Amino acid sequence: MLFVGDDWAEDHHDLVVIDNNQKVLARARVPEGPAGITAFTDVIARAALKTVTSDDDLDDDAVEVMVGIELNHGPWVQALVAAGYQVFGVDPLQAKRFRESWSNSKTKSDSGDALGLAELVRSRHRTLTTVGADSEGSAAIRILAREHQRAVWDRTRQTNRLRSTLREYHPAIVTIAAKYDLPLHDKTILGLLTLAPTPTAGAAITVRQVLPLLARRHDKDAKAAWIVQALQQPQLPVGPEIVEAYAITVRAATRVISSASSHIAELEEQVNAHFSRHPDAEIYLSQPGIGQVIGARLCGEYGDDSTRFRTAKDRRNFAQTSPLTRQSGKLRIVCARKAGNDWALDAAILQANAAIMHDKYAHAYYRRQRDRGVKHNAALRQLANKLTGILHGCLARHHRYDPAIAWANADLEVPA
Repeated sequence: MLFVGDDWAEDHHDLVVIDNNQKVLARARVPEGPAGITAFTDVIARAALKTVTSDDDLDDDAVEVMVGIELNHGPWVQALVAAGYQVFGVDPLQAKRFRESWSNSKTKSDSGDALGLAELVRSRHRTLTTVGADSEGSAAIRILAREHQRAVWDRTRQTNRLRSTLREYHPAIVTIAAKYDLPLHDKTILGLLTLAPTPTAGAAITVRQVLPLLARRHDKDAKAAWIVQALQQPQLPVGPEIVEAYAITVRAATRVISSASSHIAELEEQVNAHFSRHPDAEIYLSQPGIGQVIGARLCGEYGDDSTRFRTAKDRRNFAQTSPLTRQSGKLRIVCARKAGNDWALDAAILQANAAIMHDKYAHAYYRRQRDRGVKHNAALRQLANKLTGILHGCLARHHRYDPAIAWANADLEVPA
C-alpha cells in the first residue's frame, strides 16, 4: 500500500509518497492539468518500484494507492478517481489539527503539508470519507445549486446594504416593506424606488401611479392608498445634496438587485431541470421540508456514489448535523460540529426549518426538544440530524419517505 499526500495550489501539486512503515519513497512537484496527472502516475510508479523485493513483484499490479488532498471535487480529483486511486477529500481544519498533533515543529512548507496529508491517510484512512465517483449529472447539480445559492447570498448582501442606506434618508420605503412583509428585492419595492428615489418624489406620488405596482395582489386599492399616505408622512430633514447622493447609490443598487433576481431565476430553472432528471430526485422530494432547490442542493453535496456514506452517522458527520461531545474528567460539553460540508449543513437546516411547518412528525420532534429547554437553533439542528438519518435510510433502500417507518421509534406525541 502506498499513501500519497497532495498539497495543491492553483498551478501545481506537491506530492509525498510513503509506505506503511512511514518511509518516504518519493517527493515531487507536478503541474496542474493533464501533464500533471501523467507526472503523478510516474511518481507513483517510481515509488512502487522501491517496494519491489523480487522479480515476481514486477508482475504484481495489485498496489493500492491512497491519496489525501484538501479538495473533494474538480477535474484533478475526478482524474485521480478515474485512474483507480482511492482519494480522500480531507477537511482543511482536520488536516491542520493533525499536523499540529503529529509534529511539534512550527515550521510550514508545501512538502511538509503533503507529508502530513500522507501520514493522515496512512494512520486514519479507515475513518476518512472517500471521494466517490459521482455521476456527471450529480456534479452538474452541485455546480448549479452552489452558484444559485451564491447568487441568493449576494442579493441578500445587496438588499441589506440597501436597507441601511434607506434608513439614512428614506425610511418610509423600509416601513412599507415591513408593513406588507415584503423583501426589499420584491418588484413592488423596487418599483416604488424607481418612482420615488427621494422623499420629495415620494410625497408627490399618487395612488394611480402605485396601483400598477400592486398587480395581482388582493385589496390593492387600500394598499395603494396606505402606501401613498406612508410616503407623505413627515420625516427628519436631510440636506438636498446628501439626499441626491443617496438617491444615486440607491438607483445603482436597484439595478444590481434586479439583475441578481433575474440571474437567480435563470439558475433556479436550470437547477430544477437538472435535478428532475436525477434518479434519486423522487426520493429527495418525498422527504419533509424538501422542495426542488433544497433537494438539488442536498443531492449535489451528497453525490450519488452509494459507497461514500457507509452509515447514517457518516452522512450526518459530513453534513455537520451530528453533535460533538467533549469530555474531560467531570466536564462534559456537547456542542455543534464545525468540520464538514458547510453547503450540506445550510441545506439541511433549511430543510428542518421548512419541515416543522409542513410535517406534523417533524414539528412534534422539534417541540419535544423545545419542551426540554433546548433553544430554537439547537432544536432545529437536532431535527436536521434526525432528518438526515431518515434521508440516508431512504437512499440506502431506494424507498420514498414513509412517516410510519421513519418515526417508528421516536415515541412522539403527534396530533391526529
